[in-house]
Amino acid sequence: MKLTLTSMSCASCVGRVDRALGALSGVLDVNVNLAAESAVVTVAEGVVNPQDLLTATRAAGFPAELAKTSEGISAAARKEEDARLISRKTMIAAMLALPVFVIEMGSHLIPGVHELITGAIGQQVSWYFQFALTTIILGGPGWVFFAKGIPALLRGAPDMNSLVAVGTGAAWAYSVVATFLPGLLPEAVRAVYFEAAAVIVVLILLGRWLEARAKGRTGAAIERLLGLQVRTARVIRDGEAEEVEIDGISVGDILLVRPGERIALDGEVLSGEAYVDESMITGEPVPVAKAEGDAVTGGTVNGSGSLHIRTMRVGTDTTLAQIIRMVEEAQGCKLPIQGLVDRVTSWFVPAVMAVAAITVAIWLTVGTNHDVTLALVAGVSVLIIACPCAMGLATPTSIMVGTGRAAEMGVLFRKGDALQALASVDVVALDKTGTVTEGRPEMTDLVLADGFEHDEVLSLIAAVESQSEHPVAKAITRAAQVEGAARAKVEEFESITGYGVRARVSGRDVLVGADRLMAREELDPGNLARAEADLAAKGRTSLYAAIDGRVAAVIAVADPVKPSSARAIRALHAAGLRVTMVTGDKRETAEAIAREVGIDTVIAGVLPDGKIAALDSLREGGARVTFVGDGINDAPALAHADVGIAIGTGTDIAIESADVVLMSGDLRGIVNAFQVSRHTMRNIRQNLFWAFGYNTALIPVAAGVLYPAFGQLLSPVLAAGAMALSSVFVLSNALRLRRLRPVMDERAASTGPREMAVPQETASC
Repeated sequence: MKLTLTSMSCASCVGRVDRALGALSGVLDVNVNLAAESAVVTVAEGVVNPQDLLTATRAAGFPAELAKTSEGISAAARKEEDARLISRKTMIAAMLALPVFVIEMGSHLIPGVHELITGAIGQQVSWYFQFALTTIILGGPGWVFFAKGIPALLRGAPDMNSLVAVGTGAAWAYSVVATFLPGLLPEAVRAVYFEAAAVIVVLILLGRWLEARAKGRTGAAIERLLGLQVRTARVIRDGEAEEVEIDGISVGDILLVRPGERIALDGEVLSGEAYVDESMITGEPVPVAKAEGDAVTGGTVNGSGSLHIRTMRVGTDTTLAQIIRMVEEAQGCKLPIQGLVDRVTSWFVPAVMAVAAITVAIWLTVGTNHDVTLALVAGVSVLIIACPCAMGLATPTSIMVGTGRAAEMGVLFRKGDALQALASVDVVALDKTGTVTEGRPEMTDLVLADGFEHDEVLSLIAAVESQSEHPVAKAITRAAQVEGAARAKVEEFESITGYGVRARVSGRDVLVGADRLMAREELDPGNLARAEADLAAKGRTSLYAAIDGRVAAVIAVADPVKPSSARAIRALHAAGLRVTMVTGDKRETAEAIAREVGIDTVIAGVLPDGKIAALDSLREGGARVTFVGDGINDAPALAHADVGIAIGTGTDIAIESADVVLMSGDLRGIVNAFQVSRHTMRNIRQNLFWAFGYNTALIPVAAGVLYPAFGQLLSPVLAAGAMALSSVFVLSNALRLRRLRPVMDERAASTGPREMAVPQETASC
């Protein structure tokens, strides 16, 4: 279940929501995301109901509601409204704080201003004026800090709001005493700090406004994907095209798509020809030709020609809906590195309050009476500057922007930890068919044993292979159709995993498969063994066919290498990765293709379970391995690898087993996946370094460690500005990931792969 949360403001809030939900019996896993303001909760079915979750978050001080369908749209609208609300509060607070700041700070900074104010209205009246304006600020725009922070403090779980409330409240209360009960304070320390309380509220509201705007931009990828969804489509009914709401369209309906229109749903072209722009789904900029029988994807744009399309998937089953769901899940994920942040922030705010109290105590203990003022300044500065907003935003904002940009490149991170794991991979293991090669082979040779006729053998083999979905089987079937081979009746079809197929065809027993199938059946290929070896040496996939217990033919199929494979592998090498091919094909064939595209090593002739053993061998020495595949037989290896990458044009089983999906069906997507992963992790480390380093370095400064040497304390106003700046810096740094460009695109075709870098950015990203 996914919850939409309110009132979260810092990393400690995340920890409290996590603990509140995790304490419920039946909750198996909790993932709270500050940047997305959401929580994904995994529960035991029948043990926990949604109301229990909502009650737990409300009790912890964070009201929530169940996320709705199309949450991406409502979330974007909600963040936009939040930004508008905070901007209004900021403007009101700023207008009220300006006179307070001018009166108080002008008296200190500009010669003659103090005398001017004293002579005009008197110091006491100016204090009354500052009190009135500051009280309005704290009770109006700034009341949110007290409304949320004080209850959290009373519950023993202080958060950022508590720090601001205590800090500004202390400055305001001290100033009120100095204004209305001056006799309670020594004359030397009678001073007001209304301007500090007022300006702190303004600066923190300003920071939150900038955060709200930036958070809205972190979800821009989801908004763009949602924008691809069509609301209506033209459906052919009773021979006429009528406009129908998308929810009213069913599987099997016929859609009319005119030139320039967006295709509404996934389907198959019934008639018409056109070039379709699929870049928004696959990241590929070149339009794809579509004709009768071709599949089309909802959200893509028909560039030319009218198409009649039979819908195949509707609602949440469409490719676009699945992509949106994957991106949302990836953006809400919690990476392993986030565990460090959670452990630190769980005690950070209480520790800060303790440091502030100790700071005040030390100043009052070791100083003179004049140090009461310094104690107040130092204590408030510590409270304000240590707000852990930046810590809470450091990881999730980078994840949201990085995974969103990856989706725009056609790379979908299905599982959260894959984003971090991929950055540390050493070896890329590739399946051959459909991954390095086109996956649409064509039959090139049919070598017969003595006593067999070409047409009869091809007819029997094609009949058996017509029952299989394997690309090689389809190539043989297509060749038989082209040659006009007679169709034969198939009975008792059996698939022998990893070996081949068997069937009864027109009363004859037919086997088609690799040489290991012949060995298993104890059939001697005789002179055909040499022909098979010669064909394999040419890089062709060779199969044997046996009829009625006798080896009858060798079939050769050539699967052309994808045009981009060699360039993609060069780019992987340039990134410091070792590339291996793991395939069930014969070694000769695999090595011929490996030489053509520049693959380092080949592990050939392996069964599906053998691919797992191959991955384990590649892990020797502590190497981390990613496996790239597209077929059903690749599913175990995809699940077993440190990171499994599925080609999006492959089978559903392969995609469900993978951690990352490449929508384009192109090896260039692997290069882009590594680019996004490495840049995102680098961005996260930069954010964490800034957030932790900022707090670690400036808390002692705020406490007054430099005062004995330089006689200067950090002003609470400057502390508030620095705190707001740290959050804005983290968000701005994360947003730089939006400028990532694909390492390989069509423009790179003539120049080869670029380095894994971002031309528009500095090298630090």
